[in-house]
Amino acid sequence: MLQDFNLLISTRRGEEKDACSEVWYLLREVGDSEALVDPTPIRGLVVAKTKLNPFEAVEKLRKLLNERPEEFRYVLKIIPIQKVVKTSLDEIRQVAKEFSSLIGLDEKFRVSVEKRHSEMDRMEIVKVAAEEIDRKVDLKNPDKILLIEVLGNLTGISVIREADILSVVKEKR
Repeated sequence: MLQDFNLLISTRRGEEKDACSEVWYLLREVGDSEALVDPTPIRGLVVAKTKLNPFEAVEKLRKLLNERPEEFRYVLKIIPIQKVVKTSLDEIRQVAKEFSSLIGLDEKFRVSVEKRHSEMDRMEIVKVAAEEIDRKVDLKNPDKILLIEVLGNLTGISVIREADILSVVKEKR
């Protein structure tokens, strides 16, 4: 599995290899001929490293999806990842502190944790991350989300808006 990825992609279980090929092709279509794509040890998850800004990559893929939806057969969701660290509360705390500046002083936020292949306590992760961000919390309608994706011994972290995630199924409707 890639250690330094900037896109997290979900697919149906058992379709990881097909999703890898599809993502590699799709990223070439939007301008990255050097993208690396790799399955993870977690069924239904694939990671990619694109030379494009991950948010820009998602937007370009969204545009491609709207123009040519038939090209998306295996990819279900694509999430931009800004930083990958070793899975530890100290590392997560440090990135939360660093990323707090990405949340405006007047913006509300929430911490969302997706945890796979890890014994860490979800609420402990939320607590250490949220303690580093001196902004108002809004669990239902946040302006920004500190997204923490735990994949075993690696954790991908981003500050995103809900719209930054490309949900293929929703957008095909």
